[in-house]
Amino acid sequence: MKVMVLTSSPNEDGLTESCARAAKKGIENGNSKAVMVRLNDLNILKCKACDQGWGICLKGTCILEDDFEKVHEEMGEVDGYVVVTPVYFGDMSESAKTFFDRLRRCEANRLMREKGNKIHNKPFICVAAAGGSGNGTLSCLTNMERVFLHMNNMDYTNMPKFDYIGVTQRNKEYMLKAIESSALNLVKDQ
Repeated sequence: MKVMVLTSSPNEDGLTESCARAAKKGIENGNSKAVMVRLNDLNILKCKACDQGWGICLKGTCILEDDFEKVHEEMGEVDGYVVVTPVYFGDMSESAKTFFDRLRRCEANRLMREKGNKIHNKPFICVAAAGGSGNGTLSCLTNMERVFLHMNNMDYTNMPKFDYIGVTQRNKEYMLKAIESSALNLVKDQ
């Protein structure tokens, strides 16, 4: 099994990266491959909502020429996802929001659902890492859930969610172990 671990922090050695490393360790302990993607290292432009909002995303792709399509294609080649974002103002980081705004346009439309999108029915773990006060993890996780819900036909009962994990500086010692365990179980359960 191959699992993509997406991170969206500008900090390469903070809480978000610690969470990503824990997920990678769990995946690899399950004899699976972790594909690491740092969104902040990529050039991903914000959605322009071109052509009355839909552009060519109804075909499952985007007209903007940047690193988005490469990651989008790689998402089709993996069997699951771990998304780790820092919590900024009770939400995902700006790089995560930019990426998922475009991904949702390409993956959540009716035509893509009919022909099968890259995300649908694949398990995922969402991790919200609040490095400061610890506030905002729940609202961030709710927004992450909504993104994956849109890409899974708005079907709560059959959405292949695996875990939602909130991490703060106060609980990181045991939550990093929880992330590792969750990632291990994600690959073992498939």
